[in-house]
Amino acid sequence: MFCNRCGTPLQPGSPACPQCGKQVGDPIRSVAHDRLEGHLRILGMLWIVLGSLFAVPAIFLLLFGSGAHFALHGNQFFPEVFPLLLYIGGGFLLIVSAGGICVGLGLMQRQVWARTAAIIFGILGLFHPPFGTALGIYTLWVLLADEHGDEYLYLARTRT
Repeated sequence: MFCNRCGTPLQPGSPACPQCGKQVGDPIRSVAHDRLEGHLRILGMLWIVLGSLFAVPAIFLLLFGSGAHFALHGNQFFPEVFPLLLYIGGGFLLIVSAGGICVGLGLMQRQVWARTAAIIFGILGLFHPPFGTALGIYTLWVLLADEHGDEYLYLARTRT
């Protein structure tokens, strides 16, 4: 047996490579349960909470847009475009809200697709201070650390 990192021959039963120190066997399992496992549940819950927070203004804009459509019908000061803009803004926020909730649920259930989606949402969240920025940084810190892609796939395959 040889080390995957440096190619040094390994003795049977040795816990680590004598040359580079890489652990032999199933080191992903121990590391994943130590760091990634603990953060995935928190990260999933935070994405669900942020998605729920985006749902509140989305519903408000959709309701206000429908009310404005009837209240401002025929008004010269507010054109017919105003309710349409409220609908578009509310619909966009509703899609973002649903995406955040789905990403949170996917991370908590360790779905394979959720890591990629969370990284994309984390990058987009960086531009929404203060909560989106904080959650984006936390998401990228958890999911983009060294070898955590392999760890996440391992956890996704062995859902407990």
